[in-house]
Amino acid sequence: MAWVELITLLALIQLGFFSTLVGRARGRYGIHAPATTGNEHFERYYRVQVNTIETLILFLPALWIAAKYWSPRWVSVIGAVYLVGRMLYLQGYVLDPKKRGLGYGLSAIPVLVLIAADLAGVVRALLITGGS
Repeated sequence: MAWVELITLLALIQLGFFSTLVGRARGRYGIHAPATTGNEHFERYYRVQVNTIETLILFLPALWIAAKYWSPRWVSVIGAVYLVGRMLYLQGYVLDPKKRGLGYGLSAIPVLVLIAADLAGVVRALLITGGS
């Protein structure tokens, strides 16, 4: 499970990094809290952070549930793809929001795969144990 723990920690560090970028963008573009609008470039950083939080709500439980039923190493590989996808999402979105597609896909698809693995694992366990 150490691999799953590492992916979890890296996802949290990544979110912290994105939060730092939002803070820096606030200063660079003169957006004072609590405002979240006023400069398109700031808003791009902000949207990356918010979208990452929204995605983490799905990703982290799905990662851990999948690791219960399937190989933690393979689950971690799927998690690593998610992390790479988030970085590509950041790069694409900040450059031009229309270029966020690859990064979005590489972070959304792993979440969907993990959720499908969760469902398959739970159903398999229920069938084997009879629901107990």
